[in-house]
Amino acid sequence: MKTYEEKKENLRRQIRRYAREDLIVAFSGGVDSSLLLKIACDAARETGKNVCGIFLKTMLHPAKEAEDAQKLAREMGAFFRILEIDELEGAGIADNPLDRCYRCKRYLFKEIQKEAERSGVSRILEGTNEDDLHVYRPGIKAVRELGIISPLAEAGLTKAEVRKMAEEHGVSVSNKPSTPCLATRFPYGTPISYGEMRKVEAGETFLRNLGLYNVRLRVHGELVRIETDRKDIPVITEHRETVTEYLKKLGYVYITLDLEGFRSGSMDVEEQKQ
Repeated sequence: MKTYEEKKENLRRQIRRYAREDLIVAFSGGVDSSLLLKIACDAARETGKNVCGIFLKTMLHPAKEAEDAQKLAREMGAFFRILEIDELEGAGIADNPLDRCYRCKRYLFKEIQKEAERSGVSRILEGTNEDDLHVYRPGIKAVRELGIISPLAEAGLTKAEVRKMAEEHGVSVSNKPSTPCLATRFPYGTPISYGEMRKVEAGETFLRNLGLYNVRLRVHGELVRIETDRKDIPVITEHRETVTEYLKKLGYVYITLDLEGFRSGSMDVEEQKQ
């Protein structure tokens, strides 16, 4: 098994090789893609090539992410480009099918490939890490089918190691919590709309402002289930009345707190068993 130092060197070596030509990084502004963009920009300064971070402005992610991502890209010395995408229609996922993530990733990366072709760039990098390979992530199949490169996973870097390396390289979002697509807050087969996702975004923003790190609102019709780290459950109970009042104003009738705490991919429980 490779050590952390060996994994870091493998990543740098890979990226230096890729940076012999211009690169595009699928850049969300999260810790994985931010580390990837940082290492790519460092390598490109040595080779004299260009790196462009492409941000997909979608309705399935919090609206403020684009502004933060642009600031990060500029700090790293990357070019930055925004592609505005409508996944519900373009990827055909408005009914939240079981293969939603696969359809969506394939659609999004095909749009990035079109942009790469227009720019004359042949290599596209994205931020899947080693841990992602061992949980239910159907979108990874689409990434592989399209020939997108996943350097963090190739180097064997886990999420914890990505955060550690990002901190070592001065990446400001090294401790940023993950912000997966808002469609993950709804059970498969439940029709999703931009209006419902904006409600979830507003509710999660309200809860994070209470000082929570990881937080998800899982929506089951009129019932909303709050997930947060177990250590932060007392924060919810302490602010029970204000939390209940705010979420009811958003339109939820039943407000519940999940005693198991935050679990990434908790809507994928049945799929993970298969």
